[in-house]
Amino acid sequence: MEVSNVYFTDLRVKNGDNLLTKLQRLIKTAGIGNIDFTDKYVAIKMHFGEPGNLAFLRPNYAKAVADIVKELGGKPFLTDCNTLYVGGRKNALDHLDSANLNGFNPTTTGCQIIIADGLKGTDETLVPVEGGTYIKEAKIGRAVMDADVFISLSHFKGHESTGFGGALKNIGMGCGSRAGKMEMHSAGKPHVDQNLCVGCQMCAKICAHDAPEFENKKATINHDKCVGCGRCIGVCPKDAILSASDESNEILNCKIAEYTKAVIDNRPHFHISLVIDVSPYCDCHGENDAAIVPNVGMFASFDPVALDMACAEAVNAQPVLSNSMLGDCSEEERACHNHDHFHSIFPETCWETAISHGEKIGIGNSKYKLITVK
Repeated sequence: MEVSNVYFTDLRVKNGDNLLTKLQRLIKTAGIGNIDFTDKYVAIKMHFGEPGNLAFLRPNYAKAVADIVKELGGKPFLTDCNTLYVGGRKNALDHLDSANLNGFNPTTTGCQIIIADGLKGTDETLVPVEGGTYIKEAKIGRAVMDADVFISLSHFKGHESTGFGGALKNIGMGCGSRAGKMEMHSAGKPHVDQNLCVGCQMCAKICAHDAPEFENKKATINHDKCVGCGRCIGVCPKDAILSASDESNEILNCKIAEYTKAVIDNRPHFHISLVIDVSPYCDCHGENDAAIVPNVGMFASFDPVALDMACAEAVNAQPVLSNSMLGDCSEEERACHNHDHFHSIFPETCWETAISHGEKIGIGNSKYKLITVK
């Protein structure tokens, strides 16, 4: 298999230049103009940041990408799907409020924002995963699949379950509907927190299999009837219905790779990752800890697997920042994990699984050529 090209630019700028024009120069050099954008709907998938978190990508970067898409004749929109967990982005209204609070709106980004899986996270498209080991039919936010062209714009950082969050995590987990996210996180079926349930029976109204049952005005899920679609999670007004979250980290990463395949197969796609503010945890947290390594730069590729590999190796080549979660690890601990920064802070994770499985199912190549753009 031929190596994939990954393009890189650092964060140094001279008078008369700036990081936004450098980003645009990077993606143009990487070949984004080879995609036919004329009158095409273009989904730019990114994370708008959980309220309280300040490590997410600034909206300025999104505008730089959207402006290039419009320059090439496309119709861009920013998008993400609702979260499975309780927080500031669990439904489209809260999600848009959170995005606006963090500076994302049509004025700052140059395009509209669409929450891909709808108001309650139940507006999804079932997408077959050819050759999938764990997923046969991915549940993807409808607006993502309605787009003609797909672009991922990712903040590369650590993650407590997947090791790091990069292009594959942004695409696979990020584009899953609430039911899709449950499928990736869980090997089982949802259950009800009896302390939160108010007996409204919204879960029963949406269930096609009569799985919710009620006693003393409290719901339970009959797992003999439940098929694990997760729609009850999306409609519960009290967030009383919860995913089991019992899938192993290795299988979680494999499922993310298969969901990524569902999103990018059979249509033009392009991927950008910014390795800045490399916080140890996901931007889904309502806070961000100090960066574990210095800022590295910006990367772009048509290959999301090669892109993640290049970013991971770039981070692991960086010195450890003191007064950080990684700095709290002793030299002996880091040596025990072969100085892999992600394994050092989260020893139970295995980020390589997503890379190897992504390569196995044909969405990319772990071998790459790094091309520097000035």
